[in-house]
Amino acid sequence: MAEKTRYTDEELEEFRQIINEKLALAKRDYDEMMRVLTNQDSNDVDDTSPTYKALEEGSATQTKEELISMAARQQKFIQGLKAALVRIENKTYGIDRITGKLIPKERLRAVPHATLSVESKMNQSKR
Repeated sequence: MAEKTRYTDEELEEFRQIINEKLALAKRDYDEMMRVLTNQDSNDVDDTSPTYKALEEGSATQTKEELISMAARQQKFIQGLKAALVRIENKTYGIDRITGKLIPKERLRAVPHATLSVESKMNQSKR
């Protein structure tokens, strides 16, 4: 029996549903981070009142920097999920971009934006 070269339309639809669910959650989380960063949900005067508490300011700055970093990672994750949806449309989803073989379903369910199998990822890390 010949080895499968791509997932069936039914399998791709299953992955599309998984990706759309993750995408909705990721967008919600990203929007929440951006609201916090831009003080949209705040009624306090932290951003307008003078303060002389250097340690608190340092802590707030560090927290904001961490949130900016998290938002950037979340945005990259969202882009990866959107790219996976394009691959589903093109019927190239789930194909390892190095070996050309199918990425196992278990990996795609865990990391739906994956473009490499675990084996390819490990080999790439060794280089």
